[in-house]
Amino acid sequence: MLCRIGDVEVWRILESNDPFKTPEELFPNAGADVRDIIERHVSGACCAQSGKLILPVQGFLLKTPDHLILVDACVGNDKTVPSTPDWHQRKGTRFMDSLAAAGADVADVDYVLCTHLHTDHVGWNTRLVDGRWVPTFPNAKYMLPEADDDFFSEHAEVLYSESVSPVVEAGQSERVSAGHMLGDYVSLIPTPGHTPGHVSVLIKSGDAEAVITGDAIHTTAQLAHPEWHFKYDMDGDQAEASRRALLGNAAERNQRVLGSHFALPSLERIRAKGDAFEWDAD
Repeated sequence: MLCRIGDVEVWRILESNDPFKTPEELFPNAGADVRDIIERHVSGACCAQSGKLILPVQGFLLKTPDHLILVDACVGNDKTVPSTPDWHQRKGTRFMDSLAAAGADVADVDYVLCTHLHTDHVGWNTRLVDGRWVPTFPNAKYMLPEADDDFFSEHAEVLYSESVSPVVEAGQSERVSAGHMLGDYVSLIPTPGHTPGHVSVLIKSGDAEAVITGDAIHTTAQLAHPEWHFKYDMDGDQAEASRRALLGNAAERNQRVLGSHFALPSLERIRAKGDAFEWDAD
């Protein structure tokens, strides 16, 4: 178990922890010294051989008293992702092994909550069985951010057909928006910008609170530099505004912050520092 938030257990479901792309490519407005800045904030953040930023791809399994909720479904197996060779047609067991280590089977999951519909957050929504994409979690309701569903159904044919359409056609999907509640412990926070409908996830149990960032933020170095835009933000200015609001609320409310792509262990508490933020490993 990664941590407990009141009555809610949080388990990491790790698929990979590998070099992705260089900091200079990922944060185009950060300046020429972006690599040095990141390394000062996150020692060992960049691969010594390739110079690429190491980003975990992971989901979080929430065990509430009432439900089992998977937040984000990583890349998956057999998916068509030629733009990222390490993800393309991959074959791996780590995601399923992590799920089993958390004491869960695919049939046990009640909800699959997608913070947004990018490749590395929806892949295990489905798996290939006898040449056909089928829902991986047969008893789950899949929560799809409404604005993302509208956009990606029109603009990402392969991703949508492999990882989203099958759950829609199976009658297992529900379109949701910010403020939506999943039971008594989990709700959605609006953090658009990375994608049109991007949401982060609030866990609240008694006086304990935590937030799962999704892709509202990608490295703890962005706490000190929330103005850094990420290469794949669809609206960088809106993403920055969402990031500042998310981090400001987390600092004010002393929430634990679970960074979906933060260097492991991906768990922080933060506080405001001037017009930015700083953190200590939890």
